Amino acid sequence: MMDLHTAVPDSERTEGLPDLPTQPKTVRDTGLDLGLLAELAAKHLFGAGRTHLPVLTTRLRLSINVLREVLDFMVAEGLAEVAWRGESDIDVQYQLTGTGRQRAVAWLERSPYAGPAPVPLETYRALLQRQAARLPSVMADDVAAEFAGDCLPATVRRLAGAALHAHRPLLLHGPSGSGKTHLARRLGRLLQGCVAVPHAVLVGQEIMQVFDAALHQPPPALPAALSHARAVGERRSSDTRWTLCRRPVLHLGADLAADMLDLRLDAFAGCYHAPAHVKAAGGLVIVDDLGRQRIGAAALLNRLTQPLDTGSEQLALQGGHTFAVPCDARMIFVTNLDPAVLLDPSSLRRLGYKVHVGPIGAAAYRALFRQQCRGCGIEPDEAALDYLVDALHGDSGQPLLAGFPHDILARIADFAAFEGRHPVLSAAALDQAWASMFATDVPLADADTEDDAAVTLYARIG
Repeated sequence: MMDLHTAVPDSERTEGLPDLPTQPKTVRDTGLDLGLLAELAAKHLFGAGRTHLPVLTTRLRLSINVLREVLDFMVAEGLAEVAWRGESDIDVQYQLTGTGRQRAVAWLERSPYAGPAPVPLETYRALLQRQAARLPSVMADDVAAEFAGDCLPATVRRLAGAALHAHRPLLLHGPSGSGKTHLARRLGRLLQGCVAVPHAVLVGQEIMQVFDAALHQPPPALPAALSHARAVGERRSSDTRWTLCRRPVLHLGADLAADMLDLRLDAFAGCYHAPAHVKAAGGLVIVDDLGRQRIGAAALLNRLTQPLDTGSEQLALQGGHTFAVPCDARMIFVTNLDPAVLLDPSSLRRLGYKVHVGPIGAAAYRALFRQQCRGCGIEPDEAALDYLVDALHGDSGQPLLAGFPHDILARIADFAAFEGRHPVLSAAALDQAWASMFATDVPLADADTEDDAAVTLYARIG
């Protein structure tokens, strides 16, 4: 039989896969109070009724040995009892006693939280610092591989890659449609590897939820042997209060408000939710449409970059208790406003790199358009492409921006789907898409009837 632990090279087995904390074998090893664990177990038993021991371990994300210690305590205190026992040691079901149900009701009234057991704050801090030191840096070869065959100017690639490598904030600025947001997302793909994320953290007597299923995605598929070996190893030795995730990429837009960057108390769930940028530890935060948020650009910039400068974010619970957590997320700010108007010189200096993303050359634009055609399943047509670049762009003065090909082709596909036909690239189709994008005076090629003239009018004003 093949040895899964030796069949995969050590370099392949460990690259980008941080070690999860060791599985606690006793209540003492969890770093948590026995009373807190009994409270969580009672809440689960109250909601589920009679429960198998393995089910309870999955819900609380604690080992069977730890839960046996907790349940033995609850049985001794008259809070729980064995409802059924099978032939094996783990084939046992527990339920609350009358006293246990009364206690669980009181606990739920005080705090409704009934999720996975948290990890101590100090454990959370220590692991974040450890994995921040081990995460791989973005190098020139990584950037070249990601943007191979891309129309992006080499200068933009170098500056943006250097900003990520140096772990310094990056400002992408330029006209709307130049592809800044798309570029920011692609830069996020340069952050290879995985991070360990706790489901929840204990802060004093309060619980802060960190894991967010919308942000923390499962790691990419591993080779079969490696995947099986790691899965077996993790089940046996890892603390399941943590989960392995891709390095997160958080996208914040114009709806960002100042309170979203603070701890948020969820009274219904009985816990605090970590701020968005804290959840993105080890990853990337993209702030899109800078200058259009409900918080001033300078204030927002200061709020997000100050923790990066110090390496620590200060958070406050209701009642005034403050605590610090490591902050190591990269930051990319995106705007189509003039940076000199948007930010004062002092704020601009805080941004390590400022990169203008503007028009691209005609050859690059044509190559990008052909590439987008293939992606949309539309056959490229060189005569139509000449018409787009020379006539539509040339006569109107609209710059050759990287975002335009996708938008134009999407409209051609929309009109074709509306008419029940396959999309075809032609001068007429380009006229129609162009008019709907820019409300120009370009006439539609088939606007020979009164109805078609009306369509042209509505396209211009829509």
